[in-house]
Amino acid sequence: MKRIIWPTILVGASALAACSTVVPEKYTDETLGFQAIADQTENAIGKRTSFARTQAQNEALSQEVRGLVLGKTISADTAVQAALLNNKRLQAAYASAGLSAAEVWQQMTPENPVVSVGIFGIGAPELGLYRALESTIAINLLDTKTRKQRIAVAETQFQQAQLTAVQETLVLASETRRAWINSVAAFERLSYLRKAQETADAGAELASQLGKTGALNKAGQARKFAFQAELAGQVARAKLEAALAKEELTRLMGLWGGDARYYVPDALPILPRSLARVASIEAAALKNRVDLKVAQVGLEAQARAFGLTDQTRLVTDLELIAGFEAERESDDGVTDTDTRPQLELEFAIPIFDQGEARMRKAELSYMQAANRLAERAINVRSEARSAELAYHASFEIAQHYRDVVLPLRKAIEEEGLLSYNGMITNTFELLTDLRDQSASALEAANAKRDFWLAQENVNAAIYGGGAGSNVMSAGAEIAGGGDAAH
Repeated sequence: MKRIIWPTILVGASALAACSTVVPEKYTDETLGFQAIADQTENAIGKRTSFARTQAQNEALSQEVRGLVLGKTISADTAVQAALLNNKRLQAAYASAGLSAAEVWQQMTPENPVVSVGIFGIGAPELGLYRALESTIAINLLDTKTRKQRIAVAETQFQQAQLTAVQETLVLASETRRAWINSVAAFERLSYLRKAQETADAGAELASQLGKTGALNKAGQARKFAFQAELAGQVARAKLEAALAKEELTRLMGLWGGDARYYVPDALPILPRSLARVASIEAAALKNRVDLKVAQVGLEAQARAFGLTDQTRLVTDLELIAGFEAERESDDGVTDTDTRPQLELEFAIPIFDQGEARMRKAELSYMQAANRLAERAINVRSEARSAELAYHASFEIAQHYRDVVLPLRKAIEEEGLLSYNGMITNTFELLTDLRDQSASALEAANAKRDFWLAQENVNAAIYGGGAGSNVMSAGAEIAGGGDAAH
């Protein structure tokens, strides 16, 4: 018996193994699967990223990041590079892409055959060890029939997972660059408020002295003291905003504890002298937007899934069971063995569930993905136009403060000093001019911050980003500025 049944089973299993698909390395090798993600992100933002799969690799990346930021005044580019190497949310996104690759690998691997062996009539004295021996091997025919379609669906989902990982990388890069801009701008605003506070302190001291001599009434003194108190509150608030802005940057770079000892410049870079208009920003956005590519691949995945649902609408499970049955019979002390082949086909009868609901769900899922893709394309165009409009408008506003408002305030200050030296202007008028100049400098700093953020929005609109898609990319080269740092 054993010479009949077991060789048959082994031959069947070997034949199935010979029909298995050779899995490409990009699904089995984590390094190759990640390289496609790294290449796309580097082309978009010009920064290196890495996927740490072992504790040693994690430690090596942490050590590299320490060398970049620890005890140093960092630029926006340095902050982005540190985040791409050290942010754990990004590492989780890369792991998700790896899981999708493993799913393709799983779908490319044929389902294992199920071997069944049964022994009946054990211990029958007249027959020896057993009365009957049955052995079968079961193969899922539907799995074999639909494996090509399932592989296609899994491959499409893997492409989508890769693009999503690229998208997450661009999001993190832009978030980090924005956090750097906001952090530096917060410290720049704080420095202007501190200068205004010095002016207020001088005015309050003068008011106090004049009050003692009777040259200034209590109402005049109170106005100076109130202004000083208000500025003290504004400075305290600015300190908090600067600390929180820097903390957000620290969080995005994945730093904590002693590794968070770094500094940012005191001031944002100066404005460029002029701007070149972005050529065909809508076309560039439609070509490069990663979130749009994700939606396109998602629609393709839904189409493939619809085809698979259509193939399995009625028959959801179909198994072929083949084997042999050997039965012993004893007559007058003579034992005969009768061997018979077996062949069974198992499937579910579609009496109640005929697949209409699953087909409806597949159709609606496809329609949902198609409409989302159409909406995404419309929004991409709008975001691109808005980003370009804000970019040029914010430059004009910041340029107006730089070229018109601040020079006028400077002229007023100089004339005030001349008048004060000539005993024409009193001290309080001079302090008022200095206070107004500080306020204008603060507005100019805010306008400069808005310009650099608008420049980031242009890059985000081209590669993916903005409030509408929650995707951002970094591309603006912003160098660090300022002598002192925080």
